Amino acid sequence: MQTLKVDLGERSYPIHIGEGLLDRPELLTPHIVGRQVAIVTNTTVAPLYLERLTATLAGYNVLPVVLPDGEAFKNWETLQLIFDGLLAARHDRRTTVIALGGGVIGDMAGFAAACYQRGVNFIQIPTTLLSQVDSSVGGKTGINHPLGKNMVGAFYQPAVVLIDTLSLRSLPERELSAGLAEVIKYGLICDEPFLTWLEEHMDALRGLDPQALTLAIERSCAAKARVVGADERESGVRATLNLGHTFGHAIETEMGYGVWLHGEAVAAGTVMALEMSARLGWISSADRDRGIRLLQRAGLPVVPPEQMDEACFMAHMSVDKKVLDGRLRLVLLRRIGEAVVTDDYPQEVLKATLVADYPALVDQLRG
Repeated sequence: MQTLKVDLGERSYPIHIGEGLLDRPELLTPHIVGRQVAIVTNTTVAPLYLERLTATLAGYNVLPVVLPDGEAFKNWETLQLIFDGLLAARHDRRTTVIALGGGVIGDMAGFAAACYQRGVNFIQIPTTLLSQVDSSVGGKTGINHPLGKNMVGAFYQPAVVLIDTLSLRSLPERELSAGLAEVIKYGLICDEPFLTWLEEHMDALRGLDPQALTLAIERSCAAKARVVGADERESGVRATLNLGHTFGHAIETEMGYGVWLHGEAVAAGTVMALEMSARLGWISSADRDRGIRLLQRAGLPVVPPEQMDEACFMAHMSVDKKVLDGRLRLVLLRRIGEAVVTDDYPQEVLKATLVADYPALVDQLRG
């Protein structure tokens, strides 16, 4: 087992990474207050891991809250099911809410914990690669709105993040690829040597090689922990973690939540960010192509939906959380391994990026 730390002073917390951690109560019990525990999970994860976690928490009053599975249910109506369960079981301020599942469950359970009786204890047990390397760390919680993804939420840090890498064995291939989009992101924005390592080990990662997966998770979590420790509320450097997300969120919102997985939309959005960075002359076309090839090797889409034109993208991006004083800030690359957040770009470059012929670009790479 490896243990990392998110350094937030009195609210610091550990990230435990290893095999079989779901069966180790000593990693959880120091972070549980009181005797009441609510395990928030979904209809896909519950049959796989709910009974095991309940057994690990023997001696506690465990309330299972099983939600429908999918991004389409990341909304107010489903959030209310968590509150209904907590109130019906008379959970008080000393309850602990545990998120057992992927990014949707983590975001919703965390938001519920932030709101219930104005804040109760919260633990993250992510079971997808995407949630293990990204959404479970850093305290971003929330739900989607019809007009924009993750537009309603709160910053609320967990007491501990428990990453059992064995849970990835039950992960569908498409979900694994979606998680790799966020892993690749870290190499692009702040760790070029890691990007090189990913190029050398992508086949092993997709083949669920335990050592490769563990190292990728550790390296990703370490990068995110450093950024969150420096900028918890995303007032500066933390926004660079959103490479490709502004374009990607527009895709998710337009296509319907869950039609494209989050990581899939981020991958296509990352290609657009690479293209815009190249058009600005900040990275070379070879660097752009390097990123696109790696995303392809991860099994990810690298072309945005053909039905989305410039007006469609701009309509959605205009309500992005990175819009300040009416100006759209974007995360772009100054070079591989160095990301910036900027609103200082010619509008014609953004327009050219939104209307670029991505199928032709990808065909050129194949040639």
